[in-house]
Amino acid sequence: MRKFYMVCWYTKMFRKLWIALLSSSTLLGVALTANPSTLATEAPSSQSITSQPQQAGIIGTADQVTSVSQLADVQPTDWAFQALQSLVERYGVIAGYPDGKFRGNRALTRYEFVAGLNAALDRVNELIAAGTADLVTKEDLATLQKLQEEFSAELATLRGRVDALETRTAQLEAQQFSTTTKLSGEAIFALSDSFGGTSVTGFGGAPANADRSNTVFQNRVRLNLTSSFMGWDRLRVRLQAGNANPVLTSAPGNPAVFLFSNEGRFSYDDSTVATSNGSFNLGILDYRLPLSRQLNVNFFANGAFHYHYADTLNPFFDSEGGGSGALSRFAERNPIYEIGRAGAGIGFNYRFSQSLKLDFGYLASNANDPSPSAGLFNGNYSALAQIVFHPNDQFRLGLTYVNAYNAPGTFGFGVGGTGVGTFAGNLLPGSLPGIPRSAVASNSYGVQAVYQFSPQFVLGGWAGLTEARLIGFGDAEIWNYAVTLAFPDLGKKGNLGGLIVGVEPTLKGLQSGGVQVPLRDRDDALHVEGFYKYQLTDNISLTPGLIWLPAVNQRSVNDDIFIGTLRTTFNF
Repeated sequence: MRKFYMVCWYTKMFRKLWIALLSSSTLLGVALTANPSTLATEAPSSQSITSQPQQAGIIGTADQVTSVSQLADVQPTDWAFQALQSLVERYGVIAGYPDGKFRGNRALTRYEFVAGLNAALDRVNELIAAGTADLVTKEDLATLQKLQEEFSAELATLRGRVDALETRTAQLEAQQFSTTTKLSGEAIFALSDSFGGTSVTGFGGAPANADRSNTVFQNRVRLNLTSSFMGWDRLRVRLQAGNANPVLTSAPGNPAVFLFSNEGRFSYDDSTVATSNGSFNLGILDYRLPLSRQLNVNFFANGAFHYHYADTLNPFFDSEGGGSGALSRFAERNPIYEIGRAGAGIGFNYRFSQSLKLDFGYLASNANDPSPSAGLFNGNYSALAQIVFHPNDQFRLGLTYVNAYNAPGTFGFGVGGTGVGTFAGNLLPGSLPGIPRSAVASNSYGVQAVYQFSPQFVLGGWAGLTEARLIGFGDAEIWNYAVTLAFPDLGKKGNLGGLIVGVEPTLKGLQSGGVQVPLRDRDDALHVEGFYKYQLTDNISLTPGLIWLPAVNQRSVNDDIFIGTLRTTFNF
């Protein structure tokens, strides 16, 4: 008879644990233990594909809780209070967290359930061994029998549903493409035109007429396939297509209609994609692997610039050429982050502390070409090193250095007077008489800063200097700088107002053999931009904006040019 009572008590104990688990998904979120020295290990929380890996932590030991009042965050009004009180005061199988809390709303993992159940069963065995079976009363047995009868049908139904769910889950896991691949996309519709510029000459004096360009309706679509294999790493495959040509860049066979300049280019225009007749191209292919809490490694196989891994310190305007930030390429970031052309390579992020971080990397634009003057290490390349100081949530400061080499015809920033426009990628090919087509070795220095005065006002800016050596000819000095004003949530949450005033990459000096080369055009390539992104819905935004170029082609005597656009962005 005594053995029968012990079995009944054991059964009741297991049943109470199970009912408590069903009534509170977090009841076993702490270690259930009768022995204060028992340690419970909290399983790592689920990771998103962009988060750092988290190591499982050991929940420290705590004195045995003998009264539910010892749990600081448990109140008598809590709906599971009586179940918790019974486990604490009648059976002594609850130990809280080291801070004296129960954390009843935290999610329960299988590991925690196993640890808690094992501790509870150990306690049951101790009570049985100590001959304390008399804790079981006749009322307890009667209650147990009644509950068994009342819930027999529900338990049978629940068992069947769980079995069916497990079968269905196994089928889905076996048949789906990937358990962790996510599809996201962005589609941009843009109505744009340029005004003014009826009397304009290029850097070397060639005539052009921006006002003769027509109103255009352009688009650009991106599809991102993002996968994770370990929960914290990320493989990204980006496909993109579009027809957005630069508004002011010269067109073959009709140079008088457009300007010979990269100034004012939109962040989403791409002449290489626009010539693909709407076909999708591989935009970027990269893999990010956090090796520790301090170190991230980024592998790039295609289409990478340094801003794909390095902090550009312009968070509200820089959307990596997307449709959610500034209108122009120049307003997105300091142009030295994109010297040369997109390529393949590796980038690192190392965090010394919460306030100090190092970004460094190496990219080669001809990494796939086995020719003698190409490849990963014998062709065009750029190497970046950057220190970012982040003492608090409001202020960040970055110091950047970029060393690069570009073969003839490939040097440029993608923006401004020294991009693949005014100087056709050669810095000065034929723009001035006697300037030869040259390879370019360059050292660039940048300082970037951003300060958030309030949630609705952010001040930022940068300055960049590029010292370029035209191999076989001489040395050039190129400057760029800007001040940015961001107004997040202007009007309503999700909106963004922006103002950028700066100078796109501007040639300020050119020497050959130690002699200054006379230049007719030394004015700063001024750039003024304003826009307002209005968030229509969570997935649709409308952005009207205007770009003003007072001294296009570094010539203040040229007519002012205005570029207006209405950009609609769909995110999904």
